[in-house]
Amino acid sequence: MKKALEKRSSMRRVCHFAIAGAAILLFSPRPAQGQAPGSFTKAVVADHIRKVEDGVDEFRKYLEKRGEDAKGRAETAQSSGTKTRRGRASGANTEANKEQARRTKDELDDALGDLNRSTNRLRRKFDPSSKYMETKAQMDNVMDDGRKVNQIMVRGKYGTQPEKLWGVLRSAINDLARCYGLAPMGV
Repeated sequence: MKKALEKRSSMRRVCHFAIAGAAILLFSPRPAQGQAPGSFTKAVVADHIRKVEDGVDEFRKYLEKRGEDAKGRAETAQSSGTKTRRGRASGANTEANKEQARRTKDELDDALGDLNRSTNRLRRKFDPSSKYMETKAQMDNVMDDGRKVNQIMVRGKYGTQPEKLWGVLRSAINDLARCYGLAPMGV
């Protein structure tokens, strides 16, 4: 008799845990990744767009500042005749290396400019629209431009700070893409 009571008590506990677990799963809010495209509020999507715009601006400002700092250091080193570790003058970089660095910088700057334009275009079309899904074509353009920047960042070695800034921006773009039901870009 005692065993039967223990068995019933044990079964009740299991049932209570199962019911409690089902209730938690049933009534807990769904995560953003699980929502269907078009089911986000316009305010949520607007916030994601703002984060992407801010990320693009921050990344571009960093690169401009970095370029100005590098130019200033090069001018200072050249005027003072500073030598590199290997004993050569710092101005002894070959023209080919300088040209490659210039092309790489220009490529990244152009890609970021395209991303900035497509993000601004998305914002301009998004604001007056009644349903944000009407701007899916503009979001496709943002994704295409984001992929270009991603390819450039993967190919080049820009350092930890640009990689960190791009990681944050890529994440913001991917969050926005999920709102539109688009596949996020990879690393």
